[in-house]
Amino acid sequence: MPGRIRQYFRDRKDDVQDYSGGGAVVGKLILIVLIVCLLVAVVLGMYWSSEPEPYSVREHTRSVATAMDREPVAGFATTVTMIRVAETLLDKPGGYISNDIFPPGLWMDNMPNWEYGVLVQLRDLSRAMRKDISRSQSQSAEDPDLIVAEPQFHFDSGSWAIPSTEAEYRQGINALNRYLDRLSRAGQPSAQFFARADNLSNWLADLETRLGSLSRTLGESVGKASVSDAVSSINSDDPLMEEAAREEVKTAWMDIDNVFYEARGSSWALLHIFKAIEVDFRKVLTDKNAMASVKQIIIELEGAQGVMWSPVILNGSGFGVLANHSLTMAAYLSRASAAISDMRDLLSRG
Repeated sequence: MPGRIRQYFRDRKDDVQDYSGGGAVVGKLILIVLIVCLLVAVVLGMYWSSEPEPYSVREHTRSVATAMDREPVAGFATTVTMIRVAETLLDKPGGYISNDIFPPGLWMDNMPNWEYGVLVQLRDLSRAMRKDISRSQSQSAEDPDLIVAEPQFHFDSGSWAIPSTEAEYRQGINALNRYLDRLSRAGQPSAQFFARADNLSNWLADLETRLGSLSRTLGESVGKASVSDAVSSINSDDPLMEEAAREEVKTAWMDIDNVFYEARGSSWALLHIFKAIEVDFRKVLTDKNAMASVKQIIIELEGAQGVMWSPVILNGSGFGVLANHSLTMAAYLSRASAAISDMRDLLSRG
């Protein structure tokens, strides 16, 4: 009897050892799967973080006109460019990432900020198209497809489902395609595009404030005194009195790369939009001697799209050893904004 008892406990011990050995194998397999998934996510994240390359607006406009068997009338290039910019937002590597809830999109922040920069310019231009460019005067009716497109692009950029952001933006793209079809239809088109100086100037005024805000936030990466504090500290009674110490304004360290990539996205979209404007508004730009300003804007925006050789956004001091990518971007946007101001001045002249 004692021998049977010893044999029973010996068998149970072997079973426990077999179970623990099998558990260790399962644990190793789970660990390997997790490591592989992590590596795949990292590689995908690196691929999805690559920014789309600029493309030729003229060649793309010509190819779309040929495919549609239509003449590229005034407004054709601008509308085609808006469609291409919106499609790039959704169809680039990784698709639209800002609303992702799973890795690697969940972990990425540079590309979502790039997408937001593109989206802001798309929203502003779609509003200008609906409000001014497609209407002959203040009493004119709004275009039915632009009425749809403009609010669709203003839909929540972070909605994952019910409805998804991608589905709403696709509806905006479809509305722009319908507008393009009507605009380029031979005979009596039911859509209009008025390439006038006042229409262009209204959009440029909004754009100038956008770039001014971006360039200031980029410039504050190294910290600077606030203008409001500098004015409030002036003593009008004693001009020789020393000014009080001013509070330094500085972009948060965690926000520096976010602002930089938002500026990269905005400049990417604007680069193509201005090349389209150069085509559609050529007559008014030539008449107002504003073509040189457009060329200058395009040059600055192309400079803002220079290749990023650094894997991270460096934030060296203004005259320090390390580069400051934010200040470099701010310089390009500031010069583009100055050229926009000159352009508005020329367009306002009789």
